[in-house]
Amino acid sequence: MSFTFGAYTACLQDRTLPEALDVLAGAGLTGAEINTGGFIPSPHAHVDALLASDRARRELLAQFEGRGMTLNGLTVSGNPLSPLPTEGVPHAHDLRRTIELAGELGVRDVVAMSGTPGSDPGARYPSWVVNPWNGIDLEVLEYQWSVAVPFWKEIDALARERDVRVALEMHPRNLVFTPLSFEQLLDRVEPTHLGVNLDPSHLFWQQMDPVACIERLGSHITHVHAKDTAVLPGAAVRGVLDPAFGPVPEDPAARTPTGVGHFCSTWPEDPAWRFVAIGEGHDVDYWAGFLRALAAVDPDLAINIEHEDAAFDRVEGLERGAGALLAAAREAGL
Repeated sequence: MSFTFGAYTACLQDRTLPEALDVLAGAGLTGAEINTGGFIPSPHAHVDALLASDRARRELLAQFEGRGMTLNGLTVSGNPLSPLPTEGVPHAHDLRRTIELAGELGVRDVVAMSGTPGSDPGARYPSWVVNPWNGIDLEVLEYQWSVAVPFWKEIDALARERDVRVALEMHPRNLVFTPLSFEQLLDRVEPTHLGVNLDPSHLFWQQMDPVACIERLGSHITHVHAKDTAVLPGAAVRGVLDPAFGPVPEDPAARTPTGVGHFCSTWPEDPAWRFVAIGEGHDVDYWAGFLRALAAVDPDLAINIEHEDAAFDRVEGLERGAGALLAAAREAGL
């Protein structure tokens, strides 16, 4: 066995699934990960129909098999702990259904986020505690863990029943966003089927060392997103926790999509950092070392490109990223 190199199809949601898979195959990739709920729509996986029909599931898998590809992950990135009625309950529902679907499809990996509760039982909005130097923030965190622990115990049990691994992305604005906060989840939940989706892009901009994180997390890493970040000169005065973002632009041409009908806020003109295509923030030598570190943990991981570089067309960005990642694999002897 060996790594499966693929891509997350969210950046190609304006195409049909067959068209998206053809793009990935043309870039030399052999795996794909599709969205099944959470923050963005799931046009490549009609979850209700797939859960209801064995034939629909066979037809979905046949689209991958006919191209020599593997469906290696279902993604349901959302906030299942949010007090917002438009997030918490529906995102938790999406996560449960995605685990059930993964079990039916024989897909081992589900990618999710830990979520962020409100600050207290009466909170209306999620509250991300970044640095709890103030004792009040520690009280907030204890309340948030009291919400998170029973939920993730339930999800771990469902994943165990379905023989599925839920890989939590260490994403800022979540309760779990560093190796140490994941270790807190391990201590409190004691899971058997919760792991980490190792996405180095969020570690880069937090000024962390992804290779050191890999070595610390070890076998808890069950899935990987390959995404690069460039830390820019603006960090000198903005820092990396910069709140100076604007609303989504009114001009559709100026928007940065995160999925069909969903866009991110407007970035500052001189940001502290931004997501870039693989190889644009760190060179092929770096990525070769990154892959070697992962191979020492698990040589059979699914490694999927997540393209979010607005400087490139979606297909061009994927192709550039795939070229750099596959070159790194060759350099690493993988």
